Amino acid sequence: MKFQLQKQFLLAKHSLFLITTLSLFFFIYSCKNKPQKAKELIKKAQTTVCNPFDISYSFAFDDGPSRREAADPSIVMYKDEYYLFASKSLGYWHSEDLITWNFITSDILPFEHYAPTAVVIDSTLYFMASNNKAPITIYKTNKPKSGQWEVANDSFPVAMTDPFLFFDNERLFCYYGCSNEKPLYVMELDTKSLNPITEPKPILNSKKENYGWERWGDYNDQDLNPWIEGAWVNKHHNKYYLQYAGPGTRFKSYNDGLYLSTSPLGPFKLAKHNPVSYKPEGFVAGAGHGSTFKDKYGNYWHAGTMVLTLKHKFERRIGIFPAFFDSDNTFYTYTGFGDFPYKIPQKKINSPEALSTNWMLLSYHKNVSVSSYLPKYEKEKAADEEIRTYWSAQTGEKNEWLMMDLDTVSTINAIQVNFAEHKTTLYGRSPEMYHQYLIEYSTDKKKWTTLIDKTKTKIDAPHDYTQLNSPVEARYIKITNHYVPDGTFALADLRVFGHAEVDKILKAPKLTVNRLFDKCIVKLNWEENKKAVGYNIRYGSDPKKLYHNYQVLGDSSTSLTIRTLNKFENYFFSIDAFNESGIFKGTTIYKTE
Repeated sequence: MKFQLQKQFLLAKHSLFLITTLSLFFFIYSCKNKPQKAKELIKKAQTTVCNPFDISYSFAFDDGPSRREAADPSIVMYKDEYYLFASKSLGYWHSEDLITWNFITSDILPFEHYAPTAVVIDSTLYFMASNNKAPITIYKTNKPKSGQWEVANDSFPVAMTDPFLFFDNERLFCYYGCSNEKPLYVMELDTKSLNPITEPKPILNSKKENYGWERWGDYNDQDLNPWIEGAWVNKHHNKYYLQYAGPGTRFKSYNDGLYLSTSPLGPFKLAKHNPVSYKPEGFVAGAGHGSTFKDKYGNYWHAGTMVLTLKHKFERRIGIFPAFFDSDNTFYTYTGFGDFPYKIPQKKINSPEALSTNWMLLSYHKNVSVSSYLPKYEKEKAADEEIRTYWSAQTGEKNEWLMMDLDTVSTINAIQVNFAEHKTTLYGRSPEMYHQYLIEYSTDKKKWTTLIDKTKTKIDAPHDYTQLNSPVEARYIKITNHYVPDGTFALADLRVFGHAEVDKILKAPKLTVNRLFDKCIVKLNWEENKKAVGYNIRYGSDPKKLYHNYQVLGDSSTSLTIRTLNKFENYFFSIDAFNESGIFKGTTIYKTE
């Protein structure tokens, strides 16, 4: 009997051990075979962004064609968080990280006025906007996230356009001006009443005969007076860096110039490096009338106006670019590859290279198939790297689609969907302002896998940028419409970023530089390279400070005319070539007197 009990006990113990072991095995096996599902359920935090900035741009209210608009960005940091104010936006935005922006509106602020400015004085945030009729009202708040503001001064006595409030060492200054005739002005304000205590003082005006970046037109080639506007000042090492915009907000050449002074009231002297913010080409161009601010880690950023100007001359977007003071306190904005994805750092950085993702453009001039198209809005325009052209399907109905062939199986890291909103009749804002779609990928055009599912989203993202949780290998990308707020399903480029194993460019081409009799103009020529997607010209007035960038797309491109030089400066140039496999930097520097 005792033996039988011992035997039963041992059998039970052995069975319990087997059950426990098998349970542990199946638990470990199931854990090992569930990572993909976990990836799908847990979305990684986005760490990159891509211009134009993907925020909910408002549709204009005026009698012109239905189109979105935002411009003249003013970004300030308040209590370690960021607030973005922009023209004609019916509200403003708040962000904790410069990546995700939440829209806030208010019943009191004059959102339909152009070029708002904001300034932090002690623990209070103040707001003011353009008004060509006095008096102007200035507002304040201690709770900007709530949308609750109150009047700080309802009788500011000077009418003005493009105001900028600058607080420095217990003193408050107001810069303003927007004209193709009159200069920019500055005056000091009382910090209590917020009214002027000095007369307006002129500080600068155009000298387009000497400074090419102030000349009129997309390519600075027209002899008309520029609009000098959009003042902004930063203080760095006891110097005042006065930024100003020209030649006009509708142009790809829209840029910010720079003057320096040892006093906020001037006199101001032209900086050697000019313009300080300039992006004349790419998918979307323009970097003028902006704001320069420090993030919580001490990094500088420059927000600027990017131009679309297709449906209306004031159809515009916002871009944000990294900015730097180098070891000699030369201030510059880095706009090289300025509409490719870049990182938002979580620490202090010292160079643009720290922001690079090394993700290249894979979608330029790739073959596209579509469900339908309208005349003048053909499929090729969804892959031409030009925001001013677009493809449109015949309808806005569900299941209109576009498919792109990347030519070879590529590593894809991010996708930007730019909606063109053809034939919309929307004005202002509404809850229906969003797009729903599905993106799939394939290596053989037979088996398709979901890549981005936004068939249920109700978030307005007109330049919808998605950084993938994990890169995928694909040759074909297909986007299928599920919902548009109005009009047709239309794309001003489906942009794909990542890396492809294509023939590498062994070296950058040789550059020939010819400065014309008009010293503001230089002509560049180089050898054709069939392996290139495009070229990037780097130049500046110091061989060690090639801070300007001018992008040229197309492997057959072999020349460029730049008309934005200071005729009194020597210049130095270098050229890079790039394709889907990377950037191949030129090492030779070419000088022109």
